[in-house]
Amino acid sequence: MSFLKSLNISGSGLTAQRLRMDVISENIANIDTTRTEDGGPYRRKMVVFKASGNFKNMMINNLKQYEPGGVEVAEITEDTTEFKAVYNPEHPDADEYGYVSMPNVDSLKETVDIMEAYRAYQANITALNTIKQMAAKALEIGR
Repeated sequence: MSFLKSLNISGSGLTAQRLRMDVISENIANIDTTRTEDGGPYRRKMVVFKASGNFKNMMINNLKQYEPGGVEVAEITEDTTEFKAVYNPEHPDADEYGYVSMPNVDSLKETVDIMEAYRAYQANITALNTIKQMAAKALEIGR
């Protein structure tokens, strides 16, 4: 595997984790949104990743023919868990019993998710910097 391919793999990880952090930020920003364009409360979004390389061929053939390809976003899905019912009869979106459907966004879960995405982002930056250092050392050998 060439070092340029390694750079592309780390770059794909950076791009995927950046999108994940953007989606988590959107979830946190809409934690109190009770009315969306669709009419209901905001529904939490999640990012699903998939491998870009052909892992199946690696398992069928042998490891020497495997070309890793990094990661890509397969889809952004909506969390189907129930909305939280909060009693607030003065709220404009309250039902006839005084309950308001609040988004299914949990700030603790979002905080943990963004910390995990940040750590993965940092790991990809470290790998990228290591690859750059290895390439620079290889060029120094040629002098």
